[in-house]
Formats: sequence, C-alpha cells, structure tokens
Amino acid sequence: MKLIVLSDTHGNIDSILREINKIENVDLLVHLGDYSKDVGKLKEMLKVDIINVRGNCDFYDYNTKEEEIIQVKGKKILLTHGHKYNVKFGVNKLYYRSKELGVDIALFGHSHVPMSLKHDGVLFFNPGSPTHPRNGSSRSYGILDIGDEIKPILCKFNP
Repeated sequence: MKLIVLSDTHGNIDSILREINKIENVDLLVHLGDYSKDVGKLKEMLKVDIINVRGNCDFYDYNTKEEEIIQVKGKKILLTHGHKYNVKFGVNKLYYRSKELGVDIALFGHSHVPMSLKHDGVLFFNPGSPTHPRNGSSRSYGILDIGDEIKPILCKFNP
C-alpha cells in the first residue's frame, strides 16, 4: 500500500497537486496539519482517500482530530502534527507516546525538516514541508510503501 505523506503546506498547494498527480498507484494521502484548509482542495482535485490531523496553525478547525491512529497492512500508525510533543527539539516525547500506544510508525510534521529514523522498533517519519523548508532542507514530501516491510521515501519537491 502506497501512502503520500504531507505536512505544513500552509496554503500553497497548486504546485503540490501537480507533483502528486505524477505519482502512480497511491492508496492514501495523509496530511499532518498546518493547513487543514488545503485538505478540502486536495479532496476536490485528487482521486485518492485522504486522512488528516490538525496542526498548531489550524486553531480554527475544531472538527479535525489532533491525533489519530490508523491501521495499514497490519501496521499501527500514529498521525500527529508534532507540536504537542516538541518535535522541533527532538522526538523523545513522541517516542514515549509511540511506545505507550504500541505503534509501528509515528508520522509527524511541525519542524518543516524531513526525517526518517527507525528506533526501538518504531519508524519516526516527518515529510518536511513542500512550501517552507527549514534548517537548510529542501522542499519535500514523503512516500511510505507498506507491504511485508515498511519502505520510507523522502522526496525532494520539484516545482
């Protein structure tokens, strides 16, 4: 199963839509917050299921959960924006939450810096930001290919 993972789009999704439309065999798009309004446009323009969580800039969106757990191909996945776990300063708090919940994958954003790290049986995956990268990173998004194994792919965004 192929998932596209986005975070921190902040209202700039036209070029993102063009990039995503090039990707074949997508089963699910996950948006990890900071800009829930973008999800509505993504739903209109793409023919793929979308699930999203609310970020710290989505204070107006009371209908979207701040955290969600989904199951994909037998893998338990935590979706969070990451601000409640201070991910700009490391994934320690997110690690403890992940272990508490017994997840295989923790998807998060907020820092605008891509990351793929497997630690103690948990994959920590941040797609970065396709619009506002930070700390010298490139504009990016992520792909998770989940089968017998989990294959995380960080993709540089080509506008």
